Amino acid sequence: MSEKILIVEDEPKLADLLRDYLKASRFDASILADGRDVVGWVKEHKPDLMLLDLMLPGMDGMDICKEIRTFSRLPIIMVTARIEEIDRVLGLELGADDYVCKPFSPREVVARVKAVLRRFHDGQTLQAKGLVLDAHRYRATLHGKDLDLTAVEFRLLQFLAEQAGRIYGRQQIMGNIYHDERFVSDRTVDSHIKKLRRKIESIDPEADFIQSVYGVGYKFEP
Repeated sequence: MSEKILIVEDEPKLADLLRDYLKASRFDASILADGRDVVGWVKEHKPDLMLLDLMLPGMDGMDICKEIRTFSRLPIIMVTARIEEIDRVLGLELGADDYVCKPFSPREVVARVKAVLRRFHDGQTLQAKGLVLDAHRYRATLHGKDLDLTAVEFRLLQFLAEQAGRIYGRQQIMGNIYHDERFVSDRTVDSHIKKLRRKIESIDPEADFIQSVYGVGYKFEP
């Protein structure tokens, strides 16, 4: 049976385009345009994943996400043009699983849908010496204490931890933690690394998960 994807988008041409691409990848895709219809539809039809626009008539994407999280762990990918909202969208406050920024490539959206579903079905949780990364909740804990990471910090730590021991350059890191095409300097990556290390060391001063490789980049050592 095909996995069911709910597209919540009030731009008809964009919604139809996404549906066509998802159907071409053998998903069963449905469209809703009014935010007020979403929660009831989800309860009745139980989709496998939802593509949720942030700006909708009737009820906005954030309020929809909050309400759905009171009864379901349905994977949610937010569609947004509001870059400044991304940490809130993906953080514990709302609990979305991923995001895509307008304008976007429909092929990228389909790839992101497949990745989130794969992660969800795998129940992806990474663990290393007291560090636990819960990809479903965008939550990282160390020895049971919440590291209180932003969405970008979590994505960075997860990216490095998934290939422990592998060295990544700054450009590779930027390409994997920022899905939009904004300009990000090397210093931005270094800044995120410093903040991550600081948060980890505040709980365990001996923890040295993220290591620098001079002239190359960074790696994760469990």
